[in-house]
Amino acid sequence: MSSDARPPRYTYRGDRFTLAALRGQPCEAITRADGKCVRGRNGSMLVKFTTGAVHVVLGRQLRKLL
Repeated sequence: MSSDARPPRYTYRGDRFTLAALRGQPCEAITRADGKCVRGRNGSMLVKFTTGAVHVVLGRQLRKLL
């Protein structure tokens, strides 16, 4: 991955326990130094929303923006 590449962007769908303010909001993955996304063992992902808030969310609830 080149150094000028942007991290992947997603829309967070959320579930019934998600705050209404976060549902449907765009976010981008936080990446490690080698360019890979920060993922957890249970399929979670570290993302940063456009508001600047950083959250750990379920990867299944993310939809990639093209």
